[in-house]
Amino acid sequence: MLARPNAGDWPRLGLAIARKHARAAVARNRIKRMVRESFRHHQVELGPLDVVVLGRQGLAGRDNAELSASLARHWKRLQEKCKASCSC
Repeated sequence: MLARPNAGDWPRLGLAIARKHARAAVARNRIKRMVRESFRHHQVELGPLDVVVLGRQGLAGRDNAELSASLARHWKRLQEKCKASCSC
């Protein structure tokens, strides 16, 4: 995950799930759907950020529960870093 403060009042999400890391379109779409849903649940806590989620090797092999838990950890870590370093 990459993040930067934005000039708006709400967080925005970008996705970069490469075909290299998830060969099947079905797998890429499942990952993107899961990320969007997780972002929707956590966006209130994030503040005005531009967030880009990057897909990594082995992402397609994870089941939905693992992916959700990983995303929750990433959102929490991002929220903590934002509070420590900027006025989000």
